[in-house]
Amino acid sequence: MEYSGDGLREHLLAMEHENGTKMEVRGLTKVSDKDVRILSKVNLDIPKGVIMGVIGPSGSGKSTFLRALNRLWEPDSGSVFLDGVDICDLDVLNLRRKVGMLFQLPALFEGTVADNVRYGPQLKGKKLTDIEVYKLLALADLDSSFYGKAGSELSVGQAQRVALARTLANEPEVLLLDEPTSALDPISTQNIEDVLVKLKRDRGMTIVIVSHSIKQIQRIADDVCLLVNGEIVEILKPHQLSEAKHPMAQKFLQLSS
Repeated sequence: MEYSGDGLREHLLAMEHENGTKMEVRGLTKVSDKDVRILSKVNLDIPKGVIMGVIGPSGSGKSTFLRALNRLWEPDSGSVFLDGVDICDLDVLNLRRKVGMLFQLPALFEGTVADNVRYGPQLKGKKLTDIEVYKLLALADLDSSFYGKAGSELSVGQAQRVALARTLANEPEVLLLDEPTSALDPISTQNIEDVLVKLKRDRGMTIVIVSHSIKQIQRIADDVCLLVNGEIVEILKPHQLSEAKHPMAQKFLQLSS
């Protein structure tokens, strides 16, 4: 089913009514320094406790959209809201604790895995106990043997899970993921996907994931928005992706399947 105009608005309102809305995006627009429109009046409600997939061709604005949600680039006032509050009115560090982000390639700090996991809470004057660190590692599908390891000893998949544990240590309400498994092998990819589904199920976490993998989105997402040329052209359920109506969306999905 295709949504546009009033139909899109009605769909968003229905989603909001059913689940409650965690984040709202209203008229989000970004123009590059060369006057190229990267995002064009994007409107989206992200329900609480769901995995929202964002897919589309390269250069369609997916990563830019994601980075607006925790002010890695500064959106216009009145265009992004968290629990009904304009994120531009929030302290940016507090916002990024609530809206955590995991990048495509993990970047660990110097020191041990435990040092990395403790980093965020320590900035707030809280030192996690060993037991708390072990629990966070377990949540990211790592056992206690990783506690004292250095980042240089880890595979990319293991480092990605440490980065996830470090993000989860801040107790985020929303988790943003930008191609989090594109550098991982199939087993590591499945481990990360399992963790995301568990976080949604057990903690009611809201997750927004950008992925080039249609199959990944179909495995874990509750809703999928198709972003083409800086515009959300359709919002679908994963099993409805083959029914996409927009020509560019159709082509992208055909080539990706």
